[in-house]
Amino acid sequence: MKFIVSSTTLLRQLQAVSGVLNTNNALPILDNFLFEVDKTQLKISASDLETTITTVINIESKDTGSMAVPARLLLDTLKTFADQPLTFSFDMDKFGIEIISDYGKYKLTGHNGEEFPKLPALEAASSLELDASVLASAINKTIFATGNDDLRPVMSGVFCQLSPENITFVATDAHKLVRYRRSDASAGTASSFIIPKKPLNLLKNTLASVSGNVKIEYNNTNAFFSFENTNVVCRLIDGKYPNYEAVIPKENPNKLTIDRVSFMNSIRRVSIFSNKTTHQVRLKIAGSELSISAEDLDFSNEASERLTCQYNGQDMEIGFNSKFLAEMLSNLNCENVNLEMSAPNRAGILLPTENENAAEDILMLVMPVMLNN
Repeated sequence: MKFIVSSTTLLRQLQAVSGVLNTNNALPILDNFLFEVDKTQLKISASDLETTITTVINIESKDTGSMAVPARLLLDTLKTFADQPLTFSFDMDKFGIEIISDYGKYKLTGHNGEEFPKLPALEAASSLELDASVLASAINKTIFATGNDDLRPVMSGVFCQLSPENITFVATDAHKLVRYRRSDASAGTASSFIIPKKPLNLLKNTLASVSGNVKIEYNNTNAFFSFENTNVVCRLIDGKYPNYEAVIPKENPNKLTIDRVSFMNSIRRVSIFSNKTTHQVRLKIAGSELSISAEDLDFSNEASERLTCQYNGQDMEIGFNSKFLAEMLSNLNCENVNLEMSAPNRAGILLPTENENAAEDILMLVMPVMLNN
């Protein structure tokens, strides 16, 4: 079996699917890409059993057949080529692979394509279509807030809540929470599922260059994302997501409005002097002045800065983890932000004062840290 393909086109597609590869796989076959040739098309698949990604590129060939090709070896070889046509020859009996370039010949050993895990069939699936930019934005704004706790796997993914009115994406690790809602997208019926972090990162990297819609099909166990010439199928996280609405405080009489970038930069600077385990920064608000301070008693380091702000409410002092606060501010795209609080021991709510998109509703919540006076 033979085919001819452009080296840069092949490398670009292989790099797009290689994100799914693990360094230590339970099955040796998963260290390979599956190449399926069907006349003028080459379908490339990579899998770790939980997530599978496939993409299709155009080639020159008269043959059909499949072969598993060692992933790392092929990627390392392709990275060294300038753009040129490559001829691949597969020996289907001995699983030998020969690549011919302008420079010379390269031989490697593949595996039987039949051993590669098959895609799960989606039975009794529901589906919806989302604009690629909406899905990319939802992933970018939520994925950083997911948890890493193996004991609570439901919190290590993003919770998708579909309804005929809107679509909501939620991520939390119990210290911070993001709720991202779109009123310009909806589903025919109400349902919900939890998508793991790995396939979301793959989607995040590939959706950046996609225009048009993404078709999402899902049932109780799997979700299927298809767009342009790429498919991503992943196993959903099994379990019940915590009631996130109950955590969001409804009454927040103390409202602070401030320039997002100067607030974020101030926190980043001051936090350099904070305790390296708690990353605690102290916000002291009095009138229209916000004082941001941090100290590390072990090394006698301390820093403080003052910013002007608009503030309605009682003077208060509250502590936050600076890493969480800076991360949240960097994931908002607005000029000014509102920080709404009720008490020093209750969660603070971060909201953009103006949304760049009227259909977008984003809320970020951060738990306070106890201040040691």
